[in-house]
Formats: sequence, structure tokens, C-alpha cells
Amino acid sequence: MMNWAKSKLAAAALVGVTVIGGAGGLVAMSSAKADDNRPPQAEKAKPQATADAKKKDSNVVSVATAPPVIIETTPRAGATNVDPSITEIKVTYSKDMKDGTWSWSTWSEENFPKTTGKPHYLDDKRTCVLPVKLEPGHTYAIWLNSSNFGNFKDADGQRAVAYLLVFETKK
Repeated sequence: MMNWAKSKLAAAALVGVTVIGGAGGLVAMSSAKADDNRPPQAEKAKPQATADAKKKDSNVVSVATAPPVIIETTPRAGATNVDPSITEIKVTYSKDMKDGTWSWSTWSEENFPKTTGKPHYLDDKRTCVLPVKLEPGHTYAIWLNSSNFGNFKDADGQRAVAYLLVFETKK
């Protein structure tokens, strides 16, 4: 009798596992089949996918994901014979910049040029111009962004890498 009871219990457990497992398998197959037949996702789901793609792409180093950097200055950094009659300092970035955002910062008051107007971007959206009056025989040191000021930003709002522009004018 005891063996018969154990056999019935084992058989019932085996049938239960088979039924539950089979039903679970059928449900999983039906769900997978329904996913295959589902129409493409609606348009409003795409922005999230785009945002996710941008987030994923931001981990990949590229010109698009890197912060803007200065690629050219006028006068050139390190120059020691700059004509003091020039009236503009120009910095050109690697990316289009956000208009109205800049940080021309002083190293010290004596090394910052006298300004004759407001900074502005040229039509290329990459070159920022500072109107100045330079003096002969003078060393200038200007931070473009700094640890305290970081308003040079690209069109997406990403902060530009800090840059120290140092040059000397002829006597």
C-alpha cells in the first residue's frame, strides 16, 4: 500500500510538472508569435529610441561626441611678434558654437587686453571675435573658459575645453 501511494504521488507530480511546463511553453510560444505579428511601433516611441542611441553613441569617441576644442587663434598662441595695431582677437572652435555664450577670462588685469566692443560669433558659428586695443611690447594672457567660467559651449550646450591664449606684441 505504501509503495502504491508513493507511486501515485510521483505520477501526480510528473503530470503536474508536464502540464504546467507545457502550458508555460505554449504561452511563451504564443507570446513570441504575437511579437512577430505585431505592427511596427508608433512614431511617439522613436524619440526614446533616438535618445537611447545618442546616449549609447556618447560613449563612443567622435568629433560629434567630444567637447569643442580651439583649433585656431588669431594671434597664434605663443607668438612673440604680434602687431599691436590688430583690433580683434579670434578663436575658432572645432564645432558650431551656441551664440551668446563665451568666457573671455583674465589671468590678471594687467595681462587682459582693453576691449572696444562686445564679443560675437562670425557667420561660420565657430569663430568668436573679441574687439580689442592692444599695446606695443605687452604680454597678454587670456583664458577661454577656465575652472571658474565655462560659457563657451557648442550648439548642443556641451562645454568647451579650457584654453589659455598667451602672446606678446612687438615694441
